Amino acid sequence: MNDLLPPLVSDGQIQAEINGCLGLITLNRPQALNALSLAMIRDLTTLLNHWAARPEIQAVAVLGAGREGKPPAFCAGGDIRFFHQAAHAGDPALGDFFTEEYRLNHLIHAYPKPYVALMDGIVMGGGMGISQGAKLRVLSERSKLAMPETGIGLFPDVGGGWFLAQCPGHVGEWLALTGQAIAAGDAIEWGLGDVFVRGEHWPALVEDLRHGAQPSAEHVVASVMERADLAPVSAPKATLERIDRHFGQRDLAAILDSLAQADDDWARDTHATLLKRSPTMMAVTLELVRRGRRLGLADELRLERELVHHAFHLRGAARSETVEGIRALAVDKDHQPRWQPDTVAGVDAAEVAAFFVSPWAPAEHPLRDLR
Repeated sequence: MNDLLPPLVSDGQIQAEINGCLGLITLNRPQALNALSLAMIRDLTTLLNHWAARPEIQAVAVLGAGREGKPPAFCAGGDIRFFHQAAHAGDPALGDFFTEEYRLNHLIHAYPKPYVALMDGIVMGGGMGISQGAKLRVLSERSKLAMPETGIGLFPDVGGGWFLAQCPGHVGEWLALTGQAIAAGDAIEWGLGDVFVRGEHWPALVEDLRHGAQPSAEHVVASVMERADLAPVSAPKATLERIDRHFGQRDLAAILDSLAQADDDWARDTHATLLKRSPTMMAVTLELVRRGRRLGLADELRLERELVHHAFHLRGAARSETVEGIRALAVDKDHQPRWQPDTVAGVDAAEVAAFFVSPWAPAEHPLRDLR
């Protein structure tokens, strides 16, 4: 059985086990809410490629390790402190991180065997990247899904420009620009989740996957589906109407104007949220989601790889909105990012356009081989 478990490099941050036909992966960095390191991305890629080629493995499931007495987290994203350090140091591992992460996201979307994501608790950023391509996305009442990257002067990556663009109406723009966290009912309604299992049934579900008989992929799926329930009520229709009315506007300035003119608490709160975000990176984000509706996943991931290169390098680390956003949130923790410019009116359209110019010729692109 050992030859089904290839050597791993993340010092236990990824744990792998085999039960019958099931390969089970546990993200094991609980004190960091199972945020992804480069070593974890490499181990996930190694395992998935190895198991794809082994007929003994018919399905894969991935879950996050828990913290005693604390709410669960599937995966809270990528290791943003590493991004900050690597950007200032000029460390080429920063580029490797995004190239390998996006390649992993593509692998999951195209995976030839059922891949089950057990999305209990916090699922944000990179956690969405390793779950949205799953054949079965399993949620609980503790699930909180978000793409909060605009809060750190980035954009929703890991395929977010593609999977948010598939949401109904203008939900994708709303989720991308605000970073709003949503619960299981909304996620399933909007195509970001599949199945709801109540939290009280998760210990038995995980025990069954880990130690129960799992002779076939169908049995793995049945282990989940026999515990499935109706998700709690999702967002009221009025919320969707508001989202479409405001976030369907032609550009970022018009979205903010529309919200400012509305006389309701939802619009006021949403407007206040957007005023805290990087104006430049919100403009990049809006363009990404709208382009994402016309792109296939591989092309969209190539575009994201270009955008993330520019996010760190277009202005240099000293003036990068992303480096500044991470500083304010996770390094100095003053929660006072100094955006340049600090208003939507000050956004330079030429600079936004420059984000969408590839730094690589097609034959040199780090993700040129994705199909």
